[in-house]
Amino acid sequence: MKGRIWTVPNQITFLRLGFLPLFLILIFYEEYAWALLVLVVSAATDALDGLLARSLNQKSALGAYLDPIADKLLLSSSFIVLAMDKKIGWWLAILVISRDILLLTVAAVILIIQGYRPFPPSLLGKATTFFEISLVFFTLYGAAYPDPRVAVLLHDLGYGVAAFVVISGFHYAVTVARRLHHSS
Repeated sequence: MKGRIWTVPNQITFLRLGFLPLFLILIFYEEYAWALLVLVVSAATDALDGLLARSLNQKSALGAYLDPIADKLLLSSSFIVLAMDKKIGWWLAILVISRDILLLTVAAVILIIQGYRPFPPSLLGKATTFFEISLVFFTLYGAAYPDPRVAVLLHDLGYGVAAFVVISGFHYAVTVARRLHHSS
């Protein structure tokens, strides 16, 4: 992984971070259709920066840190603003954010104690992120285009997200504990 900073993928990730305030403002002012559009564009730039990093051989240490941080900022702030707007329950927002804070804290401690250690996301972690993004997407869709079927989906998806958050949180805890035990 090279130490380059201003690669095309990193610039796209910075652009995605730049969309974040606009996205949150649109939700706050109940412009759900526009917020949904910004979310879709953000998702497209997320896919594009990863594709370009691989195809142009422009992977960088900054990108390895910045991309997941951009994803976590988007999701965590979405859950907070949507809970403030009473579109999702606070219990779910707190659960999602608590897991993210725990993961970031553990990653920071490991970085400080042992230096950089790659912790690629597990299948459970990727599934959790997928369901969290789906919940945010369908919450915005349901707010922009009310439909009783979406309300039923959101109910089930909310509990699914909660289950994945808890299970993947425990999985990460066990995985990190094993790695730390074996490295000492």
